[in-house]
Amino acid sequence: MAKKSNKQVNATSAPAPKQSLPPKQNQQRPTASADQADIWQKPAVQWVMAGAIALLTWVFFSVCLDNQITNWDDPGYIKDNPLIKDVSSDGLKNIFSTAVMGNYHPLTILSYAMEYSYAQLKPELLYIYHRDSVLLHIVVTLLVFWFVKLLTRRPVAALVAALLFGLHPMHVESVAWLAGRKDVLYGVFYVASCIAYVYYLRKGDTKRWLYYAGVILLFVCALLAKPVAVVLPVTLLLIDYFEKRKFDIMLIADKVLPFGVAIAAGIRSIHDQNQFGALGTQNVAYSFVERIALGGYAFITYLWKAILPLQLSCFYPYPQKVDGAISGSYYLYPVGVILLLVVVVWAFLKKKKTIVFGAMFFLVNIVLLLQFIPVGGAILADRYTYIPYLGLFFMAGWLVSEYFEQGAKRQIGYILFAASVGYSMYLGYLSTERCKAWYDTSSLWRDEIEQQPLAPNAYNNLGFEYFNKFNESVDQNKRKIYYDSASTLLNKAIALQKDFANPYISLGELERSTQQWGPAKMHYYKAISLNDKQETPNAYLGLAIIYAINQNFDSSGICFRMALKERPYFPEAVSNYGNFLDMTGKTDSAIIMYGVAVSQNPDMYAPLLNRGRALMRKNRLDEALKDFNRAIELNPQMGEIYYTRASVYAAKGNTAQAQSDMEKARALGYNAPQGAHP
Repeated sequence: MAKKSNKQVNATSAPAPKQSLPPKQNQQRPTASADQADIWQKPAVQWVMAGAIALLTWVFFSVCLDNQITNWDDPGYIKDNPLIKDVSSDGLKNIFSTAVMGNYHPLTILSYAMEYSYAQLKPELLYIYHRDSVLLHIVVTLLVFWFVKLLTRRPVAALVAALLFGLHPMHVESVAWLAGRKDVLYGVFYVASCIAYVYYLRKGDTKRWLYYAGVILLFVCALLAKPVAVVLPVTLLLIDYFEKRKFDIMLIADKVLPFGVAIAAGIRSIHDQNQFGALGTQNVAYSFVERIALGGYAFITYLWKAILPLQLSCFYPYPQKVDGAISGSYYLYPVGVILLLVVVVWAFLKKKKTIVFGAMFFLVNIVLLLQFIPVGGAILADRYTYIPYLGLFFMAGWLVSEYFEQGAKRQIGYILFAASVGYSMYLGYLSTERCKAWYDTSSLWRDEIEQQPLAPNAYNNLGFEYFNKFNESVDQNKRKIYYDSASTLLNKAIALQKDFANPYISLGELERSTQQWGPAKMHYYKAISLNDKQETPNAYLGLAIIYAINQNFDSSGICFRMALKERPYFPEAVSNYGNFLDMTGKTDSAIIMYGVAVSQNPDMYAPLLNRGRALMRKNRLDEALKDFNRAIELNPQMGEIYYTRASVYAAKGNTAQAQSDMEKARALGYNAPQGAHP
């Protein structure tokens, strides 16, 4: 729309003298900056931007596709999770009615179930789980581009914000870690809900209520992917502020439903965390004032890591107390936070609502993750920044885009834009390197020990990984190396935190595997005395096995029942309880119990192998053969299964197949017990 002239014409005055037009060749052309401003707004250019964002994010994160399953939460979510292995109507009902590892996030579990239905745990198909996490991260990044462009109407701001979001190494944990799926999944629904809300505010017709329905639906989906989405209603208020919405009854009315949903979800989340035993900090108590200080420390740390993301770890332990108190330096951090917020509000509240919006978006979305209500043993986590950093990157994008407005110094804008792109490439490189740390269990915890040498869980988890290698290896020299490494690391974990239950149980497992019954029982009982809800069932299981081996069946039965009482879905305990029943002559009951174990975890070969043996003794050869075949599918490198299956083939008169299985067993290093025959 053309501007009206400020000059007024007097109708009675004489007409203005005619002026000749300058020669055509001397007419001034539009400036380059004006042309350039139009270019950014062209849909084709914005599609190119979106394509570049997606491509770059894929390039820097695709290294994750080679990653394996780690021993940190991945077993609970995928490997040992019975919920994802049943997508029947009953299975779906269980998914949507069961909390997993202290969190109610059925959509996240459903995403694993969909992948498992195709890939199971086949090594050659594990990339599917990682590929989907990378693709979801790309979707979130593109939604960030859309949201910032929609809100600001500045494609340059959106491009810069999306590049920073998509390529930042603090987001690697949410993408490269399979258990981090909940972050990228809830991110999709969270940002999409924000987009729908902007459309709701800007639509003037009755169809706007369809967008409001979309806001609520997407919000519920975000909560079902990760409960931390409860802060979305406050984020919607920030969007109201950015859009200069009048504070009236309608603004209040359309927040009633989101806040009601958020409160209900928050209560459910606290209940689930408490039931799982995740509320707390590994038996280290901190006062309210200390928690404020530690929250300030986490806040400032998140800020500087947004700019300089170095020394990243998968686990940041709480500081150890000295003489019952944390270091006095931690109390300076809340003061710094308060001063920072005062400066932002005082300097920008009336002049730059974009800065206030970005700063408050970060604060609102990070505040529940500052561990004022303690969850777990980490003071902060890279994954906690996944959505909150959008606020910081929004500010960065806006500041760069300022120099692309009419009348701005465009040369400075080009320099800042080039610097932003170059910095994003640097972040992408750091992300690629960070993805490599998540390759497998060993690489993850070696990196953790290098970055956090006082983190007890790193020594415990790496020690337990060496214990597994000790169990799997048949080479005596390697077994000794693995045993010594496991023992050293687990004792180091105990030395760092004497009331940490996990390493006591891991040591008990290590000692039990070498028939050191006394030390093993001592460590199991010590773990039980620490009253860790998550680990107590494991300790009871270890004791039950020791008592069963030593034919103390009364004590063994009590320990099995205690383990299953504490954790009903415990396939390892159920399988071993089946062994206990078989040992005590209750073969029929044992067969039933093996079936329960298989239903809880279809990927366990042990209950199939042992049920097959029990069925074979019952002369139910066809059923036994079916179990052995499935066990070999799950563990094709275990010679004992082939040797046992040879017994079935021999009993059925298939001598050639029996001989083939025996040769396979020997080739895999299995030596049959002396005097045994198939």
